[in-house]
Amino acid sequence: MPAAGNNQRPAAAPGAVAHIVNRLPPTSFFLTSAVFHYLGPSLAALLFVHVAPLGVAWLRIASAAVVFALWRRPWRIFTRASRGQRLVLIGLGLDLAAMNAVFYLAIARLPLATVGAIEFLGTVMLAAVGVRTRRNVLALVLAVAGVAVLTSVQLTAQPLGLAFAFANCAGFMIYILLGHRIANRTVSGGDSAGSVGSVGSAGLPLSGIDQLGLSMLIAAVVATPVGILPAAAAFSHPAWLAWGIGVGVTSSVIPYVTEQLAMARLPRATFSLMLALLPAAATVIGLIVLGQVPTARDLAGIGLVILGVALHRDAPASAGAAAKLESASGPGASPPASASMPTGPVTCPGGPVTAAARGRRSRGSG
Repeated sequence: MPAAGNNQRPAAAPGAVAHIVNRLPPTSFFLTSAVFHYLGPSLAALLFVHVAPLGVAWLRIASAAVVFALWRRPWRIFTRASRGQRLVLIGLGLDLAAMNAVFYLAIARLPLATVGAIEFLGTVMLAAVGVRTRRNVLALVLAVAGVAVLTSVQLTAQPLGLAFAFANCAGFMIYILLGHRIANRTVSGGDSAGSVGSVGSAGLPLSGIDQLGLSMLIAAVVATPVGILPAAAAFSHPAWLAWGIGVGVTSSVIPYVTEQLAMARLPRATFSLMLALLPAAATVIGLIVLGQVPTARDLAGIGLVILGVALHRDAPASAGAAAKLESASGPGASPPASASMPTGPVTCPGGPVTAAARGRRSRGSG
């Protein structure tokens, strides 16, 4: 992002990587992200035998922070950010640390598919609050019914696990709201719609990743006092340490980047509909990797959540954003896909942030 003043340098031309990325279909990025969203946590669950869940959470956060630091050097944007934006980035870092911790504590006690389905309850709730339509009310009813079916058995068997799962759901909702503010603002606090075409340090439209990388560094600092001692067992076992680093890369780096690319190119309605695949992906990966065989009740509950996620709809892009994009692109020009789906940090421990919060923007929030 160029410095303020008259000494602005032109953005670097997209390189070979950007050309390859542009040739791939956007659905390939979403499907890659969907697989790694739950492959990473399933690998983490297998590591719980050797390292405590809080230790694995710290390994994930710390390793992802190191990757983002080496790749993006995100601390550079902190000095250029406004005071309000710094507070958002710090808040997002705090939420990332807490959300990863409770998510791993939840999947240590409950099936991965159950935790993932509960997580999506927050997504549908935000959509229903942001866009009050009968369709979204029905979607919320379906999601609540699905979660009720999933939790009715676990309520007595694993009450602590459910508490962690719902805490993760609450953290996910906070993440959506804070992630929305980053996705729709530049580091100077302006509307991102006015800076279409700006590129990150790698020549790709990934400025949101720089802000997310900074938040991950903050999360690593926050999580260290709680997580480093539980993670100590991995320091004397190179294989466990490499395993934990792999969890960080597969959980926090690959899905974050591929979701950025998917959201930049997929229409809003298509992306929202494809989110319904994620609870199903959690079920399949939990079955294949962890051997967690869902019962008929589990499948019914997950199915209701999937219907709720598929049914919910977010608000259309605001007229103001469309006008800015038309001005930036020129009259009659086709706006980029990111016009309808701004890029920004979109991933939580077990699933992506939807455009749900963006619907709230047109109602005066965010």
